[in-house]
Amino acid sequence: MLLVEDREGANARRSEIGATMGGLCVRRFAWTHACTEIDACCRPDTRAAIVDVGASGARLVEWLEAHRPGVPVLALLSPDLAPELVKRAAAMADDFAMAPLRARELELRMARLLELPGSAPKVIARRLSRTLGMRNMVGENPAFQRLVASLPRVAASDATVLITGETGTGKELYARAIHHLGPRHDRSFVAVDCGAFPDHLMESELFGHAAGAFTDARGEHRGLARMAEGGVLFLDEVDGLSLAAQGKLLRFLQERTFKPLGDERARQADVRVIAATNRDLPALVKEHRFRADLYFRFSVLPVHIMPLRERRSDIPVLARHFVEEHAPRAGRALSFTDAALERLAAHDFPGNVRELHNLVQRAVVMVDGDRIDVPDLVALGLAAPAEAVVAATSSATFRLAKARAVETFERDFVARLLGKHGGNITRASREARTDRRAFGRLVKKHGLQRAAKEAPGAPGLG
Repeated sequence: MLLVEDREGANARRSEIGATMGGLCVRRFAWTHACTEIDACCRPDTRAAIVDVGASGARLVEWLEAHRPGVPVLALLSPDLAPELVKRAAAMADDFAMAPLRARELELRMARLLELPGSAPKVIARRLSRTLGMRNMVGENPAFQRLVASLPRVAASDATVLITGETGTGKELYARAIHHLGPRHDRSFVAVDCGAFPDHLMESELFGHAAGAFTDARGEHRGLARMAEGGVLFLDEVDGLSLAAQGKLLRFLQERTFKPLGDERARQADVRVIAATNRDLPALVKEHRFRADLYFRFSVLPVHIMPLRERRSDIPVLARHFVEEHAPRAGRALSFTDAALERLAAHDFPGNVRELHNLVQRAVVMVDGDRIDVPDLVALGLAAPAEAVVAATSSATFRLAKARAVETFERDFVARLLGKHGGNITRASREARTDRRAFGRLVKKHGLQRAAKEAPGAPGLG
């Protein structure tokens, strides 16, 4: 086993790694910033590598990102490592640990990495999963970077996670990142929209049912908990559960057992549970609309994802990221003008990252030319600043000024709700407290059909 040590900080951890580790002979290699070929130090029988990344390890991480050894890599990370380096090192390695660690724990981690002789496909799969986990964690805001830096630690645990944040902030993306970075990455990730099931179907959908358990139950139904066996069960919108459903879920979380409807046998569940909500659960507990014991079961590892307006500096970063992701798929070379990026950064984005993502996707389809400018953003549904509306109406008659202001308000209002609800007209009209068909007519009036999508089974635009 090869031990690659960053010179600074390595001495403090030398005593933890002996001459042998789990039956493997340990050979030390000191990183000098001048090394050009780590593989030259690998003998044919080298089975694994530990990379000791200290506070000055940026160059080491950069080199390893470009020249990964052909063996499993365990990154040993210094506690004072910068958040960005933690993110990069965790993505680069096949496993990671925060120093200091006891020799026994290092041995266990190496044994898990090696698993079986000839495990190269597993190493490749693990690396791919880590890359997928970090791919969507885009942002330079310091608070967001701290959130990303904590992700590897959260993923390495098997404790229940409660992710909170407004609609569209990326709660499911964070949950999937936990799955990709964690030890269950090669098993299922099953997402459950708790607000989508009627109360009488929730138990059956989650825990399954036996044949004949109720009318129309002609065969056995496995249930989502069994589909997630060995993997992650993601419970989205848990605030939508009734008190009765909460009680059944509490039993499941406490004992990790469940009974399918109509079946007398209790089944064990080997799943990690991640829950998410955009509501204030402590407030719901005070209102007796959410069980306190279930809330505390969920919030073992609480994670809060901030709204986009609280990290405005990331809006241009995300906009460029999305256009670089979608434009090539459409066979286009597209970019934003500086003025357009400034305009985006000034917008509040009530639909958060999802609203920005939808806006960029519309721009890729609708904008002519190779540059997205401010007029394009306004035409695509981004609200014009209040001062622009005043300037446009200052020289008009009262009636015309009023008509323009109403039209601007309507388009902005409809576009915001569509962005917030991912284009779902039914949900958007429900929040607007207006008839769905009337809302659909507003969508058509302002040319926002491309931003809208139908809920399953919903009638068309009126």
